[in-house]
Amino acid sequence: MSGLTLAEKLLAAHAGQEAVVPGQIVVADVDLAIAQDGTGPLAIQQVEELGVTRVRAPACVFFIDHAAPAPRSELANAQRTIRAFCAAAGATLSDVEMGVCHQRVAESYAKPGDLVIGADSHTCTAGALAAFATGMGSTDVAVGMASGKTWLRVPETLRIVVRGAFADGVAAKDLMLTIIGTLGADGATYKALEFGGPAIDAMDMAGRLTLANMAVEAGAKAGLVASDATTRAFLAAQGREPDWRPLAPDPEVAYERVLEFDAAAVVPTVARPHTVDNVAPAAELAGVRVDQVLIGTCTNGRLEDLRAAAGVLRGRRRAAATRLVVTPASQGVARAAAAEGLFEVFWEAGAVITNPGCGACVGIHEGILGDGEVCVSTANRNFKGRMGNPEASIYLASPATAAASAVAGALCDPRELL
Repeated sequence: MSGLTLAEKLLAAHAGQEAVVPGQIVVADVDLAIAQDGTGPLAIQQVEELGVTRVRAPACVFFIDHAAPAPRSELANAQRTIRAFCAAAGATLSDVEMGVCHQRVAESYAKPGDLVIGADSHTCTAGALAAFATGMGSTDVAVGMASGKTWLRVPETLRIVVRGAFADGVAAKDLMLTIIGTLGADGATYKALEFGGPAIDAMDMAGRLTLANMAVEAGAKAGLVASDATTRAFLAAQGREPDWRPLAPDPEVAYERVLEFDAAAVVPTVARPHTVDNVAPAAELAGVRVDQVLIGTCTNGRLEDLRAAAGVLRGRRRAAATRLVVTPASQGVARAAAAEGLFEVFWEAGAVITNPGCGACVGIHEGILGDGEVCVSTANRNFKGRMGNPEASIYLASPATAAASAVAGALCDPRELL
């Protein structure tokens, strides 16, 4: 019998079995269940319809991040519902000042070996901590909150092996866009993407979180990275070193497919409108007019991302016709960035710095686009209407590419400015 992939190892442990195989249906214990202000009210309604007055998942957290603070009365009322439920049902509340759920989960809640379910498709971000983390509908998450259990089909696993070292100006976002361009937007549907190899071993946690976050953009059920010394250092920095344990796939595993990438061959890459797999090198798109740049989101709003953007912007200013919006992923990130002087760099460059949260990414407030406008965003999705206007166009890029494009007023390969 071959060994177990990370996904199989995690699901077997939570189903109380020694081993599981792809295609098997398991009932598994949930460690953490989450919802946000867009999906939370429906989850609450479902929990209440089940007749449950106290949540039973070991950890149940509601995040108010998509519209933080609320820009409209109906959203304020939805958030009021969430606050009241958390107070009555024993759930934890992460309120408007704290930031994006996926960043907050990595900072404060998920740990290696966990099973995490969330009413948000990018719940898979926590897979960077070697947790099986996946998005579900609000009703399924409500059942997990109410019962402490969920059911899952064990996914097949695609192993993504990355060797070599990245060139200057190239980041994890460029790698992930390259991978998605290779697989296609549905190339890993209900698979687990397991990232490994020397370049992943050397990658910081911010980069790993970017890879796991965007696994769902190839259709994947989960994106996973082994837990190692980098994981331990990240948790220690959050005051959570006791949560660490080593966790890796077995040495001999029968993967459905193994794909290999050379980090040295990856270049600054952009996803063109209106799909994430519509990728091209940034250099090939140089000169495309840009009206707004968004640096932040659950994909690239971490401290390392803001440092990369500031490295391009320092001593420079945005083009006169190009707006620049910077949104830290969490309050913790914002505090650290301010302490390092990064906010001064952004302000000097002509940026607007917004409250930590989802903001412009989801098209609710803090940066909605006008008709015919073009945005370069560090987010994970560029579908029509994603940023609040189906008549606008979104290009996805790394923080360095986004910052360079703000300076140029047009899409720009960041290596031209570095």
